[in-house]
Amino acid sequence: MSETKDELKKRIGDLAYEVTQNAATERAFTGQYDDFYEKGIYVDIVSGEPLFSSQDKYDAGCGWPAFTKPIDNRMVTNHEDNSYFMRRIEVRSRNADSHLGHVFNDGPLEAGGLRYCINSAALRFIPYDKLDQEGYSNYKSLF
Repeated sequence: MSETKDELKKRIGDLAYEVTQNAATERAFTGQYDDFYEKGIYVDIVSGEPLFSSQDKYDAGCGWPAFTKPIDNRMVTNHEDNSYFMRRIEVRSRNADSHLGHVFNDGPLEAGGLRYCINSAALRFIPYDKLDQEGYSNYKSLF
């Protein structure tokens, strides 16, 4: 049986719900993972889909967690977003279809030139030393 909207909101919280389900954006420099650099992976807060590795996280100074690439390109989808009179590429998780943030082409050139600007509220961090107990053992090889 699938989770109702109210059950999901209760499980992940109001901000995470608004971000992932209604494409809201957390305020810059307020997210728990903006200035956070522990070793581990970031998963979709809704579904647990593995999305990003701390190996690919960097300080872009933009106010949101920034990554040069997803763990696996097949785990995210890109969509044209013309909201707020801007032309951007929205990033969503493949299975849960959660809004994550946007991808821009102003990232580090040596890492491919992309900047995945992701809302902390859309993510859950799994520390490296808890990958086994959380069921993500196969991601230890990233480190």
